Amino acid sequence: MKNTGTLKVTTPTDREIVLTRVFDAPRHLVFEAFSKPELLKRWFGPRGWSLVVCEIDFKVGGGFRFVLRGPDGKKMGMRGVYRELAPPVRSVHMESFDDYPGESQVTAVFDEQGGKTTLTATVLYPSQEVRDIVIKSGMEHGAAETYDKLAELLTSPGL
Repeated sequence: MKNTGTLKVTTPTDREIVLTRVFDAPRHLVFEAFSKPELLKRWFGPRGWSLVVCEIDFKVGGGFRFVLRGPDGKKMGMRGVYRELAPPVRSVHMESFDDYPGESQVTAVFDEQGGKTTLTATVLYPSQEVRDIVIKSGMEHGAAETYDKLAELLTSPGL
């Protein structure tokens, strides 16, 4: 399956990437999918990748540790700390990847209208250089596939 083309990616400033995607699900379900390990393990990561470590202390000041494993066995790790949580409307966390420099701030806003949820995730990088490294890494493609997997999960029976 390919990226469905439903992810909008913009760079409004020299240090930001904004990801916007509409999900056909109520906001509380989309928010839960971002905050519960048992749901994250079912969708987080591009196609062919699995979330082999998913540790979350979901509270302000709490943290998370994720490790993704790719189809070739390569691992990609990331960690972060939650700065603000206002379920199911907004979350802010700091995040860093094991193999990329710097720490970024991610602000996610979940806006529901008519039973559909628009997720707007704004990633603020420490510099334009770091943002550009992330763009060149293929982040847009990986994020699009990841959100496609989330959209599939949200419409699956019994969620």
